Amino acid sequence: MPSSLSSPNTAAEGIVRRACAVTGRGAVSALGQSASAFVRAVLSGEAAIAPLEHRPAGLRLTAGAPIRGFVASDHFSERDMSQIDRFTQFAAVAAREAWREAGLAGQIEDPSRIGVFVGTANGGIDALEHNFARILVEKVSPRPLTVPQVMSNAPAVRIAADIGACGPVFGLASACASGAHAILVGATFLRAGLIDIAVVGGTDSCFSEGVLRAWDALRAVSTTTCRPFSAGRDGMVLGEGAGILVLERPERALRRGARIRGLLRGGGMATRASGLLASDAGGMADAMRLALADADLSPEAVGYVNAHGTGTESNDLAEATAIRAVFGSHAVPVSSTKSMIGHALGAAGALEAIATIAALEQGTLPPTLNFLAMDPAIGFDPISGGPRRTAVETALSNSFAFGGANVCLAFSRHVG
Repeated sequence: MPSSLSSPNTAAEGIVRRACAVTGRGAVSALGQSASAFVRAVLSGEAAIAPLEHRPAGLRLTAGAPIRGFVASDHFSERDMSQIDRFTQFAAVAAREAWREAGLAGQIEDPSRIGVFVGTANGGIDALEHNFARILVEKVSPRPLTVPQVMSNAPAVRIAADIGACGPVFGLASACASGAHAILVGATFLRAGLIDIAVVGGTDSCFSEGVLRAWDALRAVSTTTCRPFSAGRDGMVLGEGAGILVLERPERALRRGARIRGLLRGGGMATRASGLLASDAGGMADAMRLALADADLSPEAVGYVNAHGTGTESNDLAEATAIRAVFGSHAVPVSSTKSMIGHALGAAGALEAIATIAALEQGTLPPTLNFLAMDPAIGFDPISGGPRRTAVETALSNSFAFGGANVCLAFSRHVG
């Protein structure tokens, strides 16, 4: 398979037309409040998971990866801060960075050809909890803008207002697959010729007391730290943030001289809702196979899998079973970014897509931190012990969610 889209008059012309070029990246994460900082830390194997400060009393969970040092007033006016919740702030800051990196300011010919698609799991949970406290504890009225603050489309609407997008603009909610779903939906609009630019990604804010207590009650969160695929793993660790990508058709990006950071070759979506919390290896494998077929790739062509890798007993086992089913004897390298930044819920798929693209672009596969020992039931070592320097042409990024919603994105390195 060609690794570059710079020669459209080749046998790969059909693939050229179907691929989407990633020309902009933005990130607000526990490992840095820019894409460059996030990428540098992830590819170095740095850890953002740490003991929680000001932890509410009575919780089993002790660690997390919140965004530390995010100052909203550095990015927004006082009026804006009163109108948009924290999850929207994260997304707006990440989108501004992605838009700048794409070099699109002043180059837009038709705003109706720009779409914005942003996923979230929680929505505006901070504003919701704050205003419930006003109503139920303080016995006063909620703030007037509570409703638009908490709605799941708020980040997409804010980004559209910032960049002047007038095409399809909406939010998506599919729990922990929301960010990846948003990326694939935007790519689908782009492939269909309905838009010229897709701004896509996910965002979530996860460290209000109510969210922490709800996850603690679910008994899915680790009491130590996140150990994906490792013996001794005991659950996930919460993270938060936003990841935003700018997608264009490759020929458009090349024509305007944009730097292509990577290629979204294809994707797969599969749902097996065998139970609200059940992890289904068959549905996970289906999503990966569909992504490979859509990208016209064989399993042997894949050099890396950025796993969903939550660190829970059942989810890791199901994903490992699915990976073995898809790749067979091909020992594809696997790692989990969540071991560094925790599980950012609706933002996870987008942040992990940025990490996957960077791994391809820089020839460095991120490690899985906190690995103690091989679990025979898993059957592979997920790049433990540090980053792995190796040139890789193609990679998959997995995002799986409660309710059996499974998404897999296929990326290729761009050479040009």
